[in-house]
Amino acid sequence: MDPSPEECARELLDVVPMVMRSIRTEMRLHRISGLSVPQFRAMLYLRRHPETSLIDVANHLGLTPPACSKLMDGLVARYLVVRQNSSHDRRRISLHLSAKGEQSLDSAERATCESLIIQITYFTPAERESLHQSLLLLKEAFADGAGNPEMK
Repeated sequence: MDPSPEECARELLDVVPMVMRSIRTEMRLHRISGLSVPQFRAMLYLRRHPETSLIDVANHLGLTPPACSKLMDGLVARYLVVRQNSSHDRRRISLHLSAKGEQSLDSAERATCESLIIQITYFTPAERESLHQSLLLLKEAFADGAGNPEMK
């Protein structure tokens, strides 16, 4: 059977949220004790966007700048985030994960990966190969907007 692009798109819309929900749940289970979900999300954002500004983090989290500043104060106080003068603009403060922040995310990521490995272990070798090839195709199709012809 050769599924249509529409059928594939519907399956993506069904499956990707389930996978992401599972990954988010695992990551949250393994975050540092006492860390709020918004703080954890902020740290993940900082990992993907080094030298970002408070405004960028606030926009990502859907917070006001003052609320985000308070959230960052908590992360800085726990030595998970560092505020520094921007290397691009001396008037701007940039946010970075500290070594401790990186280690805490690495730990949560490793535990999440172990959980995924357990689930994937039940696949046959042929199913794992198919999954792997499909994921590589998706990565290529969606990396940096490559899947959108208008962005090329």
